[in-house]
Amino acid sequence: MASVEAAAEHERILREIESTDTNCIGPTLRSVYDGQEHGLFMEKLDARIRNHDREIEKMCNHHFQGFVDSITELLKVRGEAQKLKSQVTETNRRLQDDGKDLTRSMEELQQCRVQQRNIATTIDKLTHCLPVLEMYGRLQEQMKAKRYYPALRTLEQLEQTCLPRAGQYRFCSIMAENIPRLRTQIRDTAMTQLRDFLESIRKHSDKIGETAMKQAQLQRSLDSSVSTQPRALIGRRCRKDAAAALGTESGGQGGIPVSEQDSGILDVEEDEEEEDEVPGAHDLVDFSPVYRCLHIYTVLGLRDVFENYYRKQRRKQARLVLQPHSNMHETLEGYRRYFNQIVGFFVVEDHVLHTTQGLVNRAYVEELWELALSKIVAALRTHSSYCDDPDLILDLKNLIVLFADTLQGYGFPVSQLFDMLLEMREQYGEILLKRWNITFRQVLDQDNYSPIPVSTEQEYRSYTAQFPLQDPDLDKLPFPKKLPFSEFVPKVYCQLKEFIYACLKYSEDLHLSSTEVDDMIRKSTNLLLTRTLSHCLQYGIKKKNVGLAELVQVIINTTHLEQSCHFLEEFISNITNVPPDTVNATKLYGTSTFKDARHAAEAEIYTSLNAKIDQFLQLADYDWTAPVPAGGAPAASDYLVDLIAFLRSTFSVFTNLPGKVAQTACMSACKHISTCLLQLLLDPEVRYVSMGALHQLNTDVHECESFARAGPVAGFQGDTLLLAFSDLRQLLDLFTQWDWSTYLADYGKPSCKYLRVNPNTALTLLEKMKETSKKNNVFAQFRKTDRDRQKLIDTIIKQLRNLIAQHQT
Repeated sequence: MASVEAAAEHERILREIESTDTNCIGPTLRSVYDGQEHGLFMEKLDARIRNHDREIEKMCNHHFQGFVDSITELLKVRGEAQKLKSQVTETNRRLQDDGKDLTRSMEELQQCRVQQRNIATTIDKLTHCLPVLEMYGRLQEQMKAKRYYPALRTLEQLEQTCLPRAGQYRFCSIMAENIPRLRTQIRDTAMTQLRDFLESIRKHSDKIGETAMKQAQLQRSLDSSVSTQPRALIGRRCRKDAAAALGTESGGQGGIPVSEQDSGILDVEEDEEEEDEVPGAHDLVDFSPVYRCLHIYTVLGLRDVFENYYRKQRRKQARLVLQPHSNMHETLEGYRRYFNQIVGFFVVEDHVLHTTQGLVNRAYVEELWELALSKIVAALRTHSSYCDDPDLILDLKNLIVLFADTLQGYGFPVSQLFDMLLEMREQYGEILLKRWNITFRQVLDQDNYSPIPVSTEQEYRSYTAQFPLQDPDLDKLPFPKKLPFSEFVPKVYCQLKEFIYACLKYSEDLHLSSTEVDDMIRKSTNLLLTRTLSHCLQYGIKKKNVGLAELVQVIINTTHLEQSCHFLEEFISNITNVPPDTVNATKLYGTSTFKDARHAAEAEIYTSLNAKIDQFLQLADYDWTAPVPAGGAPAASDYLVDLIAFLRSTFSVFTNLPGKVAQTACMSACKHISTCLLQLLLDPEVRYVSMGALHQLNTDVHECESFARAGPVAGFQGDTLLLAFSDLRQLLDLFTQWDWSTYLADYGKPSCKYLRVNPNTALTLLEKMKETSKKNNVFAQFRKTDRDRQKLIDTIIKQLRNLIAQHQT
């Protein structure tokens, strides 16, 4: 097919050569030389020439005679032609001589036209090449100055506009080959700078957060006029400027990005009001690598790759930041560094959120914050549980509040942090209770359990300033005088107020209402009263070295503390601005606490008094087989005389006690003496009891009754105190008077003379007397009186047993 087409084309060219004027044959011949079948064409041309030569030969043979004729005629005119030639030659010579100058001028004109055309062509080519060279030079300068985003824009313009206009030049080819490499170099350099930036902000998060928290603390401390203005976010102006610049760049064509004009964080404050602002945390970090890398990757069409990489790296950094040190709980500085790093991290993310378009979005930041919040709360719960210092807990609470307020200023929800602070409030309360437990015990250990002597008005006012003592009678007494309570009372009252202040300090800045603060303080104070102070008072009362005088002073102290409870109520109401009569307001349990302590002290007085009585009774040495004295009633036992003397001196100290306490103590002591004497009489180890021993015991009971009748403590009506000895008295009267007939006859009747004598007790004692009679009267069977007495005892024993059996059934 190709040879057929070539033959047809050659035939057409030959026809065109034959039919075309010789002046226009050039393009036709050029098409032959431009083709690939030059040799074949020459062969066809030679063949066509030979054909034409044969035709010419035929034609010449046909017209030969005419040709000869023509030659003959031509020879004739040759002479004329020679003449004409000479004339033409001469004319031509003269013309040539005359046209030399013109030819020279034409040649010069032609040369100028060529030069002009070359100059125009050169100018046109340079017009297209110079912008390329200039732009490439600018590109090199931008690369050298590390202005990569403009360099990328220059590359784009160079590739898409300038190089196609310049044409196919070698330097253009070299430039075109370098463009992908330069793009890769810019991308890699931008990524390197981003990595350096990420490493830098990881190292400087602590400082960024510290600055942000300082500024938040300064914002909180502004006066009310400033605080009513809209919240000035840290770095807000920088954020708006950067966002505006970024918006301008993205909306315009070929504008310079934020990273090349202004990084968005190093603004020069021009307004006077802004010049007074404390530098924000953003001033510590240059964010231009982020903006630059974002723009570069956006131009390269790799924005998604960049966003994913940035978010992935920041998530890794977030996990590192949220991992607390193992010894963070040991010092407040450990917590502060932890919070500073977290705040620094989220300050950076918030700044990036508001100064870039979509690099991070609100959903991503909120997801990070939710992750961080859960880890922060867990870490704080774990580490704060190790703390046993209330001051450190309070400082930590203030630090958490500042941390929460700082991040809340950036729009992060922090309600979980405040909920956790309320949880820590219970731990703080427990630690306070432990500290105040030690304090109360120290106060108790250091107290001398003696009324406070005051010799001057100044001393008196000093104590009344510490404790709300209201005693008009005491005020009228001259100096020197004594306050009824010991040092324990004003110290405890002051410590109660200190505890309330400590609780109030924790409740500050927790965004609680006055009612909630009041309720928290009251509940904590109730715990202090009912648990800590109550236990300490019990500890003070139960101490081994506490005597009756000390116990008496404890009762006086608790009485005054009980009377001061309503002053504590007023004190709490004053500092919380919540009236004490508010509905559902928690009431203090101080009154019941001090009542319980006083009752415990009273019971301890009774117990101690009885223990002292037991010590005296241990000295009792009765001769249970002694005969009946012949010279009348025997003298009272020595131990009992000493016991009565001790009781008199003891009860004289009870004058400052409430009347019922002294009366109860006195009645308890008398009952205890009566009970112990009866137990001595009925002791199983005492197998024998003689009538002489009963007379001695009867004398001792008479001594006790004389003591009771004398009224050692005021307030008893009639012979009420004697009732303590009534059981023992009736038993002794029954045996010493031997009035069994009356007892047996009237037993069970309300009017019975021996109503308090239990038949079992009488039986036990009677059996001991029977054994005594058997032991002392070996020859009793030989005396009729003794035999009769023995029979009488047996008869009474039998009747008592029948009486007991009847009542049991």
